[in-house]
Amino acid sequence: MIVGARRWRRGLAGIALVALTAAGAVGLGPLPPAGPLLDPFGGLWAVATTAEPPSRSRARLPGLGAPVRVVYDDRAVPHIFAATESDAYRALGYVIARDRLFQLDLQARAGGGTLTELLGPSLLPADRDTRATGFRRAAERILAGMAPSSAARQALDQYVAGVNAYMDGLGRRDLPLEYRLLGRRPARWTAADPIYVYLQMGRTLAWSGEEFTRLAAAARAGRAAADALFPVHAPLQEPIVPAPHEPRALADTIPPPGAPDSSALLAAETMPRVPSGSGFGRAARDPDADAPGSNNWAVAPRRTRNGFALLAGDPHLDLTLPSIWYEAQLAAPGLDVYGVTIPGLPAIIIGFNRDVAWSFTNTQADVLDYWRETVDDTLRPARYRVDGSWRPLETRLETYRDPRGRVLATDTLRFTHRGPLRRTAGRWLSFRWTVLEAGDLAAPLQRAAHARSAREWLDAMAPYQAPAQNMLVADGRGTIAIRSTGRFPRRPGDGRGDLVHDGGSSASDWTGAWPVSEEPQSVDPAQGFLASANQEPVDPVVNGAYLGADWFSPWRALRINQLLRADSSVTPDAMRRWQTDVASPRADRFAPFFIAAARAHAGDTLLAHAADVLARWDRRHTAGAAGATLFERAMDNMGPRLFDELSANGLPSAMIASRLLDEPDNVWWDVRATRTVERRDDVLAASLRAAYHALGAEHGAPERGGWAWARVHRANVPHLLRLPSLSAVDLPPPGGPSTLSPSEGAGDNGSSWRMVVELGPEVHGWGTYPGGQSGNPASTHYADYLPAWVAGRLDSLRFPHSPTQLRPSATLLLEGAR
Repeated sequence: MIVGARRWRRGLAGIALVALTAAGAVGLGPLPPAGPLLDPFGGLWAVATTAEPPSRSRARLPGLGAPVRVVYDDRAVPHIFAATESDAYRALGYVIARDRLFQLDLQARAGGGTLTELLGPSLLPADRDTRATGFRRAAERILAGMAPSSAARQALDQYVAGVNAYMDGLGRRDLPLEYRLLGRRPARWTAADPIYVYLQMGRTLAWSGEEFTRLAAAARAGRAAADALFPVHAPLQEPIVPAPHEPRALADTIPPPGAPDSSALLAAETMPRVPSGSGFGRAARDPDADAPGSNNWAVAPRRTRNGFALLAGDPHLDLTLPSIWYEAQLAAPGLDVYGVTIPGLPAIIIGFNRDVAWSFTNTQADVLDYWRETVDDTLRPARYRVDGSWRPLETRLETYRDPRGRVLATDTLRFTHRGPLRRTAGRWLSFRWTVLEAGDLAAPLQRAAHARSAREWLDAMAPYQAPAQNMLVADGRGTIAIRSTGRFPRRPGDGRGDLVHDGGSSASDWTGAWPVSEEPQSVDPAQGFLASANQEPVDPVVNGAYLGADWFSPWRALRINQLLRADSSVTPDAMRRWQTDVASPRADRFAPFFIAAARAHAGDTLLAHAADVLARWDRRHTAGAAGATLFERAMDNMGPRLFDELSANGLPSAMIASRLLDEPDNVWWDVRATRTVERRDDVLAASLRAAYHALGAEHGAPERGGWAWARVHRANVPHLLRLPSLSAVDLPPPGGPSTLSPSEGAGDNGSSWRMVVELGPEVHGWGTYPGGQSGNPASTHYADYLPAWVAGRLDSLRFPHSPTQLRPSATLLLEGAR
């Protein structure tokens, strides 16, 4: 169901009813007393009266060098026309605060570890983890490294000033709904807040824990098996940098399970006690789950129908209302750029100017390493030992407060020369992470927005450090290029970073970083197209240097390249259709084996029916596909059976299972819990039988329609506070696991911004995201993009040369103080 203004107003009435039934002066749990919520001038009702901006308005924005004209188009996208870049960034901060103030505040607090000050003591564990990860210290260092007179620092200060200027003029009726429900006010921004937003993004995209996954496997099946199950190089190669061969499988063997490794077991015991995803360790991983990454591809003019370069961008991230993205155009002398920004960051992240278009996918590189440290006191250390000598630990005191300013807790944080030091299960580990040392994210993007060619754009982005990204670019001259860009550590010895290092020796420290010339890259390849989908960037035959490990399966990359190879006359509409393509190379690989295994069990009626369902399926995750539902459930069942020697929290990727399909007698197929010796077809048949039985119990016979993919799996776009009435839930799924439009699990991660750009004499762009420009649930622009996103449509992106070329839905004139 898609949230709309009418539905939200019904939800508002429900909230009001709850408030009425409570005592007007009694708080509702974490909510304020009900009386103020019902105030017709400043309560919930005022939210609806301010849902739409006036058709014409003007506001004071102190610090402007000249008036700035903001023209909103029919999709509520602000087109900012300014006399200088500084004024443009100040105005951008203002208009984003106007539309997304609560989101700005929440994201900065999440990265700064001050959620308790807004949402209360229940967020204390999250804040403690954020600060222990070193975010506040890192923000201080990043800011200290920015020269006050630099263009990047000036843009940051202008943006923050714009945010604060909007808050300074915030009237009682303008306060966003969430603050009314919480009984809070937004906090003024500082220069650290955009850095906190950036660090939070880095945690989403660049946190890794390959070390712990491998240790857990070694603890149960020995180191040799662990190294093969979680290899340094992807067993299935379809690299980003075009290789001199078709997709191929590496010939490495997978040794049988060995004796448990006691030393690995000791180290792995720390993993369950460590916060997952944002501290040490790694959240339980679905072996078929996609990376928090994306798809992008570009096509050279000689392979397009209109003879112009084409670029498609499609980042896959968490889905929320309001969206992670905000559309805008910035126009000033020397600058004219359109695209999406992350609220809180003073730059267009993905987009295009008059000559160049660009997009990113996550590189999945290993840019975080761990060291076992020896300390002088296991409870309250003051020193750590390196090369036989004691070194003092850096310490800092962190204080956590509730919304009323009362102290909830204090922590003493410790840091080695490598980075944060944390204690888990009685052991001390430090880590070094490029995100904490990266400098300003926005500065390279601000410079790149001026580029007039793909090569200029790549040069501008060369200083970019983290989170590492596969940067795809195309220009109006017909050049297409990609480079995996970021700070990739050089490590001693074999260069591997997927092992926990000995902190007692400085010889284990990083020795530098890859030069840009060595980063995986390709410019104008002979094949006439480029594509990335979080796969290993370069074939190890071309460059075997360690960049990461335990790569995600390249199923999406295989499909993109399959489509690109088959079409030598690509159109923008074809690029659009491909973004929601639901064919599955993963199913092409596994489904025939499931069918054959079922039919090998002659006389088993249930398996015969299951085989028929899969055989009738075209291996596309379409809405009515019962076969997709059965296949995904069977795959879910297969992993724990095949790798029952390992923990369910750390199963190998489907690439490993794919390798074992060709070895029906491999000992890994044997299930330890039984007295018989299973072979491949036994495990596949048992997984399929269990899937068919469970689906029948849950949804009835497949012929009744209950197994249809869209009935069993749904997409969800939750509100930032997970308030159901402000969320879009039970949406038709845009695709399925490992398809170009991935959707899995809770359905709240997927395509967050779809964009296609044609770089002709006049640049044309199309795009959409699952949400809308406004953060006000009563606004018609809160979720108005959702129908197009669900249907796979893209809207035309208006990129005017001047304000007069737009038919405005609203205008805002920003003027400096008198």
